Amino acid sequence: MYMSYHVDENGFYGEFGGAYIPEILHGTLEALREQYQKIIDSEEFLQEYYQLLRDYVGRPSPLYFAKRMSEKYGCQLYLKREDLNHTGAHKINNAIGQILLAKRMGKKRIIAETGAGQHGVATATVCALMGMPCRVYMGALDVERQHINVERMKMLGAEVFPVQSGNKTLKDATNEAIRDWCCHPSDTFYIIGSTVGPHPYPEMVAKLQSVISKEIKFQLQEKIGRDWPDYLIACVGGGSNAAGTIYHYLDDERVKLVLGEAGGKGMETEMTAASLNIGTVGILHGSRIKVMQTDDGQIIEPYSISAGLDYPGTGPMHCNLFETGRAKVYAVNDDEALQAAFELTRLEGIIPALESSHALALLPKLQFKKEDIVVLTVSGRGDKDLATYLKHKK
Repeated sequence: MYMSYHVDENGFYGEFGGAYIPEILHGTLEALREQYQKIIDSEEFLQEYYQLLRDYVGRPSPLYFAKRMSEKYGCQLYLKREDLNHTGAHKINNAIGQILLAKRMGKKRIIAETGAGQHGVATATVCALMGMPCRVYMGALDVERQHINVERMKMLGAEVFPVQSGNKTLKDATNEAIRDWCCHPSDTFYIIGSTVGPHPYPEMVAKLQSVISKEIKFQLQEKIGRDWPDYLIACVGGGSNAAGTIYHYLDDERVKLVLGEAGGKGMETEMTAASLNIGTVGILHGSRIKVMQTDDGQIIEPYSISAGLDYPGTGPMHCNLFETGRAKVYAVNDDEALQAAFELTRLEGIIPALESSHALALLPKLQFKKEDIVVLTVSGRGDKDLATYLKHKK
């Protein structure tokens, strides 16, 4: 029986997804669900969106054949260079799409959450571009460890709100952003940065990020004469760069999907964020997903060396891919990610973000054939993580 891994009409990927929200947000979310598809499929929207991606972001991002890494791992390795986008990561693809949507829906104010700060920077950037006020919620711990990104957001005119609750990271920033949204549902648009949250956000973010897999298709066709790889590899926290990487290949069983989540100090320890491997089904931030939680449903605080991956759950698309076996998901520990970052830097002259390093660390875990075409998404650049890299330099 044919089975699609895309979202169904009710906002579910298999058993995951949906919209579990406070009553006050029902009308806002319903309006978004009714309008977003029509707007983002319209000729006018697409024209403005793709023009900005081309002239402002610098797309298409290159698909780079990594010769020395290919030799080391015995495959044909291509890196999808999202690190070369304006603002330094894939996050800008989605932020531009959502702010164009917000404007067309008549919203006057933008809020966002951020972990590593890349989504916050991307949101602050598009708000500056469009002349809209912006407030970014960020865990106080992340504010500390991503100081440069905080200063970038402020320079762009955004108000950065440090969140002091919980373990002061991404989950807590998201909680606070949702509270704000509940208080200002009519004039505020919440630009969510990951494939998380209530329907239609996971699908909307995935669709806006699918420019990545759309480009991979035509770039592979140009380079090797066919438009699919044998393997697609990406890191996964909330899941937006992974969703964008695999979107056009979800139902193409010729392509193996391999994702790396944050193992932290190890899945067997309490210092981890490997929610797909160790989580159980629950509701978080408006969506039914796999969550790190106690037996009575209390969220277990996640940990990762990477500020962009320490979320206690993962978007519903990836939960379904994991549960059905469509995607293989490995937990990558901090030390493995650090080693992978230093290796790419030395072998290819590319300093990746710590998040992307969790994808690179999958290469030694896989057995390739010489002719295998492997596409790995470098979701962001490592400037923001230099302090961490310097601390762990060998």
